Amino acid sequence: MISHSTPSNQSHPVSIPVPADNINNNNNNNNNHPTSVRGHLHLPTTLHTHTALILLSGASGGITGPSAIYPSIAHQLSSPPDATYALPVLRLDYRHPARTQPCSADVVAAMDFLTRAHAAIERFVLVGWSFGGAPVFSVAGKDARVVGCATVASQTAETEGIRTLPPRPLLLLHGTADRTLGDGCSRRLLEAYVRSGGRRGVGGGELRLFEGDDHCLTRSAVEAEEAIAEFVMRCAGVGGLEGEEKERERLREELVSGGIEERKDLMRKAEDLDGERIE
Repeated sequence: MISHSTPSNQSHPVSIPVPADNINNNNNNNNNHPTSVRGHLHLPTTLHTHTALILLSGASGGITGPSAIYPSIAHQLSSPPDATYALPVLRLDYRHPARTQPCSADVVAAMDFLTRAHAAIERFVLVGWSFGGAPVFSVAGKDARVVGCATVASQTAETEGIRTLPPRPLLLLHGTADRTLGDGCSRRLLEAYVRSGGRRGVGGGELRLFEGDDHCLTRSAVEAEEAIAEFVMRCAGVGGLEGEEKERERLREELVSGGIEERKDLMRKAEDLDGERIE
């Protein structure tokens, strides 16, 4: 059974203001152009790191991610038994899903919001699923506060920012049976990263393919959670080698492992599947 419970003082919804100059004002209807973006913040009681994680969904928006892995990742990274490994995590929605420019503005507004609210936060790791790769690379390509990027089944459209990502680390996850965005998308992103001076391998550009899996990595959800969590920890520099191995063992034991249909149900309830194909 999937459970995402966290202490109430660590996990709560947030409404993040988006500055007026980051909002398309061609239409004066505020219902069409909201001035804030919603999210869910998982904040450790005490911050021991300067790095925060922002998780972005696909073309439909939402805050649960592919196969509902985002709540699990957020819980495990923000509330570990050893508080020295704890990271702030924001599951961010979009004001205008599937539109790269306003979605990128949402991400920048969220980064600014977190640095204003919590002075210790200075750096960010961005993770995006499907369309989410576009705002991830668009923001990372222009903002040095981003210290690492990971994507699940990313698109290649509007991802030119990956060319200025190196030498910052990159993790690409993709199912080989993805019928929405084929794994060639992640292969091309890795090649673009390498052509721009990035190196292949851990600490550089990594591509992990999941044989026979789909756009949501429904069969490999736990492995995807583990890979993303380990990547984020490395980017944040928490734990060191010995500590990282202990934390990796804990993640293997505790990561949420609900069934495929249960994960899809969570995504539907959070609207992550509205208009988004699973295949």
